[in-house]
Amino acid sequence: MAGDAREALLDRCVGFLKECGFSQLSLREIASGAGTSHRMLIYHFGSREGLLIEVVRRIEAEQRVALVSLAAETDDPVEVSRRFWRRLADPSLAPAERLFFEIYAHALFGRSWTESFRASVVAAWAGPVEELFGQLGFDPAEARRRARLGLAATRGLLLDLLITGDREILDAAADLFAQLVTAPCPAQP
Repeated sequence: MAGDAREALLDRCVGFLKECGFSQLSLREIASGAGTSHRMLIYHFGSREGLLIEVVRRIEAEQRVALVSLAAETDDPVEVSRRFWRRLADPSLAPAERLFFEIYAHALFGRSWTESFRASVVAAWAGPVEELFGQLGFDPAEARRRARLGLAATRGLLLDLLITGDREILDAAADLFAQLVTAPCPAQP
């Protein structure tokens, strides 16, 4: 039952984030926006940082489900990539994405509260994306390389979009990248 209450509370926090963003808010302000008390957030998530990591984890899980769903809709990997980029580049996701990169920056400095984030930030995506490249016919080693490249490049493009807002050029860059990363391996001499 505690797990259900925790998940319901996380749902409300994620909803509040998607509506308002809360990277700069205190735990009390987040609690108020989610219709709860700061003590309940501490009980379920341990700290403000613990809550933020769980929010990011939930949103990332939603994105992975969306990617798999998009891949099931078409056999064209470039089109899957285009659709996924449009989803990621949607301005409504910007607050969650800024929070993601904020936590990423803390993880770069090895903050102890980011340990679970560091453990999952790449690993949670690697398998599903490698599987998609495997379905395109790439051997496991090549699928692994392309998955990591795809993950890094997409995050870089997204960070650029959040900072510059240069949607037109970044949409074109994302499209070019999709074509390049899904192209067959060149024949070896």
